[in-house]
Amino acid sequence: MALSPPPEPSWRKPVGMLGLLGYLALYALVVTSFADALATLPQPLVVLAYIAAGLAWVLPLRPLFLWMNTGRWTHDGEAK
Repeated sequence: MALSPPPEPSWRKPVGMLGLLGYLALYALVVTSFADALATLPQPLVVLAYIAAGLAWVLPLRPLFLWMNTGRWTHDGEAK
């Protein structure tokens, strides 16, 4: 039984990673710009705000992750 040759590396992953790093740097700058305003809130709200900010960054990146892995921006059958 012969093994198939390994797949060619895709250029999409390095390009996508550069885009991801740029997006995260910009996102971090935007979130930290709200630090002074958040400091005036009660501590439980500050914690919730940072939890939300810590999770929200990934939602807009779903199409980028999909493109990096498949070469398409949407799943088959999804609205474009």
